Amino acid sequence: MKVLFVQLCALLCLFSSNVSGFAPSSRLAPSQRVIGTTSTSFGTEEHSCRPAATTSLFGKKAARAAGNERKNKTVRVKKPKDDVIEVEGTVIESMPNAMFRCTIDGAPDTQDPVLATISGKIRKNFVKILVGDSVTIELSPYDLTRGRITFRKR
Repeated sequence: MKVLFVQLCALLCLFSSNVSGFAPSSRLAPSQRVIGTTSTSFGTEEHSCRPAATTSLFGKKAARAAGNERKNKTVRVKKPKDDVIEVEGTVIESMPNAMFRCTIDGAPDTQDPVLATISGKIRKNFVKILVGDSVTIELSPYDLTRGRITFRKR
């Protein structure tokens, strides 16, 4: 009974590998092909259609090394924006909702202070901005009294 079952399994395995011209073992390298090994021990047969296990990493180590190399770069290139005016300023007043009044360095005293908010990167990294800090402000070309704080100088 066991012999009949093993032979039936072997036929099914061979049939499933040749259905509609699909033969998975034909795509394997000759060293990886396993065509139906039989080993006899006490009158039983074992049949296997699976290929031998491979240990190839397919370039994973090289890809990881390239990723680590990319992460370790210390030079950051900031993309220039076309539609903003970037100026240096000093924080003169802290207001609620992460708003600040800032004066622009080099501007005449008659110019009103700029109302600036914190950019997303500074907010995400929890950079604390205090009164008297020197900051970089991006001004909107549509309203020169509003801006965004993009960098706090140490």
